[in-house]
Amino acid sequence: MGRELAENFPVAREVFDEVDDALGQKLSAIMWEGPKDTLTLTENAQPALMAVSMAVMRVLERERGIKLADKAKFVAGHSLGEYSALAAAGAFSLADTARLLKLRGKAMQAAVPVGQGAMVALLGVGIDVARTVAAEAAQGDVCQVANDNEPTQVVLSGSKVAIDRVADIGKPHGVRRAVLLPVSAPFHCALMQPAAEAMAAALAEVAINKPVVPVVANVVASAVSDPDEIRKLLVEQVTGTVRWRECVGYLAANGVTDVFEIGSGKVLAGLAKRIEKSLEAMSLGTPADIDAAIEKLA
Repeated sequence: MGRELAENFPVAREVFDEVDDALGQKLSAIMWEGPKDTLTLTENAQPALMAVSMAVMRVLERERGIKLADKAKFVAGHSLGEYSALAAAGAFSLADTARLLKLRGKAMQAAVPVGQGAMVALLGVGIDVARTVAAEAAQGDVCQVANDNEPTQVVLSGSKVAIDRVADIGKPHGVRRAVLLPVSAPFHCALMQPAAEAMAAALAEVAINKPVVPVVANVVASAVSDPDEIRKLLVEQVTGTVRWRECVGYLAANGVTDVFEIGSGKVLAGLAKRIEKSLEAMSLGTPADIDAAIEKLA
């Protein structure tokens, strides 16, 4: 994870070193050598994913001369990716972003005892059906929409007892499949309130600059640039819905034609094309990806 970038570009290696220093741990060693169980702990996975995104950004800017402010109309990120997007746009320093995501991961994990929360992906239905299923499954427990990912994929989050009811309740509503997600906590629901409070305290102590391009924020699915508004929305994001389908729709409605997924993985590029057929989407996570995208970005 990110190792090829570090081996090919000194500026990418600097990113991983900076993140290691900020966290006081050799996160890069865990990313490249494992163990996988340690890397997938949310307190490690969140800053690790951000580090890869920022390594790609550093290569684009310093090695390829691609300046975000010149080339991008907006930035956006899915859940923890919103922090990566803000860091790329200069709202946060790299060190602060790493420390915030480490804390975010720890706080989310600590908010709900292991085994008491769960998340489930509903396939084949959209947001309206998902809300109905969530309301019927709650029965006094927490069950709410966590991620509105694309027109036929919505994730619910909440108490395990409520999530366990979703599959049976969903069938009459047209849910094709209800897939339990292998997550360590029920993210983006009311059970995360202790984590929201922890992030409010942490964000109050961190400098936030005006981003060089606006960020399309998860919880409002529209562009924001004001640092105080960004701070407020990041707190709301912990318990709120990631309105990704609407975020991508906002991009397309506001003149965006090309989307570049920066970092590890290709999921968001695929979602973008399913949400808005007019969009071209590319994923940039390796040196080869960067080379392939340069002509498009130049």
